[in-house]
Amino acid sequence: MTLMKRSATLSLITIICAAYLVQLLVPNLQQHLFLVKEAVLSDGQVHGTAQGEWWRYLTVALTHGGIFHLGFNMYALMVLGNPIEAAFGKTKFIFIFFVSLIAGSLLSNYLAVSNQPSVGASGAIFGLFGAMVVVGKKIGADIRSIAVIIGINFALGFALGGVDWHAHLGGLIGGTLASVLLLTKKR
Repeated sequence: MTLMKRSATLSLITIICAAYLVQLLVPNLQQHLFLVKEAVLSDGQVHGTAQGEWWRYLTVALTHGGIFHLGFNMYALMVLGNPIEAAFGKTKFIFIFFVSLIAGSLLSNYLAVSNQPSVGASGAIFGLFGAMVVVGKKIGADIRSIAVIIGINFALGFALGGVDWHAHLGGLIGGTLASVLLLTKKR
């Protein structure tokens, strides 16, 4: 009997959900993980990437603005992650995920104002949308439906307010470029 190998997608979902649960149990932990350029936090100290807290570019994916935010992001990660992982393999999928996450965090942070925190994994998830477009074009699929979903998600971000569209855009660009690079290297 062979054991099923755990997918990278499921591993990421597990890690992000576990981190969310830990943040519920540990007071003020989230404020040391979310993305912020510069802010005075509850300890009275100035924190953020402008203060050298570079880990926030990555740990933002571990934070979420509530159970529904977490649920929507993890559902999107599952729906997008599994086919992208199948198309590229685990290692390249993880590369796309983290390039998207960092690109989303960098653009968000660059365009952010002080005292404006950002939470969630949606920058990385939008990168997976970009990867889906690249793969779809490569195999000759009709990518219009993917483009519509991306457009609807951007529109919802503007309509709902408080959504960091900068991270979404940065992640989309990062995931698209990472996927093109990987497919170009494959040839």
